[in-house]
Parts: sequence; C-alpha cells; structure tokens
Amino acid sequence: MLHPIVSHDMRSIASAAVDWSQLAQKNILITGAAGFLPAYMVEALLYLNDHHGLRCKILGLVRNRETARQRFAAYMGRPDLQLIEGDASGPVSWPHRCDVLIHAASQASPKFYGPDPVGTMTTNILGTYHLLTQARQWGVQSFLFFSSGEVYGQVSSDQVPTKETDYGWIDINAVRSCYSEGKRAAETLGVSYFSQFGVPFKIVRPFHTYGPKMRLDDGRVFADFVRDLVDRRNLQIRSDGKAIRAFCYLSDAVRGFFTVLFHGAPATPYNVGNPDAACSIKDLAQMLTKLRPDWGLSVEHHAQTTAGYLPSSISINVPNIDRLSALGWKPTISLEEGFERTLRFFTESYL
Repeated sequence: MLHPIVSHDMRSIASAAVDWSQLAQKNILITGAAGFLPAYMVEALLYLNDHHGLRCKILGLVRNRETARQRFAAYMGRPDLQLIEGDASGPVSWPHRCDVLIHAASQASPKFYGPDPVGTMTTNILGTYHLLTQARQWGVQSFLFFSSGEVYGQVSSDQVPTKETDYGWIDINAVRSCYSEGKRAAETLGVSYFSQFGVPFKIVRPFHTYGPKMRLDDGRVFADFVRDLVDRRNLQIRSDGKAIRAFCYLSDAVRGFFTVLFHGAPATPYNVGNPDAACSIKDLAQMLTKLRPDWGLSVEHHAQTTAGYLPSSISINVPNIDRLSALGWKPTISLEEGFERTLRFFTESYL
C-alpha cells in the first residue's frame, strides 16, 4: 500500500504530457535504481504498469541488493522488476537486451567526495563509457544521462538564473571537483557517442531535489533539516547560510526527467529545477521551522563536523528552465507545499 503522498505523486507523474505508449512492452535499464531520484522513476513505471497497462519491464542495477530490496520491499516478487547487483563503473553481464537506458548511478552526496573522489569520478566516466558501448550494441531508442547543476561551477551574477549554455569557474585541481568534472566529462563522452555512432544520448541536469523517501542521513543540508524536524530538534546550519539554492520537489523533477527521455533532443542538456523555489539556506531553515510553529524549534549555527565533507564553493545555483519548459514541462509544487508534503511523509502514520 502506497503512502497517500506517494500515491498522489505517482498520479501526478502519470499525468505528464508524454506519450507513455512509447515504453509499452519495452525493457528499461536503470542504473543506480535504488537511488533517491531513479527509484521514484522505477515506482512510476510500476504504477503505470498497474494503472495504465504499460507492461514494461524494469532492470535495475544496484550497488547493494539487500539495500535495494528494502527500498523496493513493496514490489519484490513482481515479474516486471528485476534487480541486479553490480558496479556501474565496470562492464556488467546483462540478462537480456534493453530498449531504453537510464544512467543515474552516482555518488551525489558531498559526504562521499572527500573519502572517495576516485569512485565518484569513475562511476560517471567509466560507467558512462561502458553503458554507451552497450547502448550502441543494443541500438537503444533512448539513453538518458543524469548530470548535475554543479557542472556550471561559480557563475557570474549576470548568468543567474543559469542557462544550459552558461559556464563558470571550477578549480579542476580541487578534490571537491571530482563530482562536477566527472559529470562534465561524461556529458562530453555521450555527446561524442551521439556524433560518431548515433547513440541517442540525452542529458538532464537536476538541481537540488527533495521529497518523500530521500535519505535523511544523505549529508545534504535540506535532508539534514528534515531530519532535525522529524527528531523535533532545532535545525542546525553548518555554514554561514548565505548560499542560494533552487529546490525542486521530487514528482516535479521526475516529470521533467521523463519529458526529456521522450521529447528531449540528443546531445542537448536540460536543466531540471524550480527557480521559483530559490532561497538561501538560512531562509530555508527559517521557513521549515514555521511549518510546525507549535513545536517551538529554532535555527542554530554550528561548525561542519562531518568527516570527509567538502563544502561547495558555489554561492548561488539557480536554473533557467526555458529549454525544458518549451517541451511542455513546468514545476507546480511550491517550496512550502513541497516541504510540507515531505514532512508529512516522514512524520504521519497512514495505516
């Protein structure tokens, strides 16, 4: 039984203005399938199988089968979902040919960049290479790559909101750049495969995305804040709180991903975010305390103590979404509504 918030999200995703019949009876490979963003895509496809007769089959590559089985506990035993344990940075023996490939495997949390910069880069660079090679052999109808809004680096004030053609400064010799440079290289590799071999490589650049089922120990500030709320303790900021980020609710983002999968142009990146929900970290924390004023919570400032955590040098990260909006997509969930829905998911019983 789906949580009411998740059930509503699935209906919202299913209502996206795309031709779902293009995936009817197709085999769909999703790497990093148990991760926060791709897992909701998996659930949406299973929902479409159940309620719209899609009859597609999902092959999910996961790093840890047991963790993935916990994430998809409600779906285990279904013939339309098969989980394979493996490392996305190396070649994998697939049980059958797939028609659509979604590469979302990545260490997206900053808490991994310090301890494992090599693993962060190889999943994006080597993993993308092996998957592109496989996609070429299969002749897939679409290949969707999850890049990141971090590829822009530190942009100038006249590049905010940031278009897909705007690029700022990144220190390539900083360990923290393992993530952004890995994503940049993977994008270029995919564009090269499209140019040379015709692999239909499509790119989404998600910005800060939050919502139900995100890991509250993720290490990113918005997850930390929700965890503080769930534990009913004061929200803790471990920076000056001045950085500005655009926060996009999960179901809006997933509709955007599917829109690019169906209608995006190959070798063309698309920002997926909500510029109308941009605010500073400090303002986000203050807003969140007001969602439950009767809890009497406040905002505290502390030093960063997470081992290996490498803070971003980017002061503002807000997308221009004109390119994706031209395909018929727009975010619909406001900052307050999105975090209210997220908080309800983590705190309210529905059984």
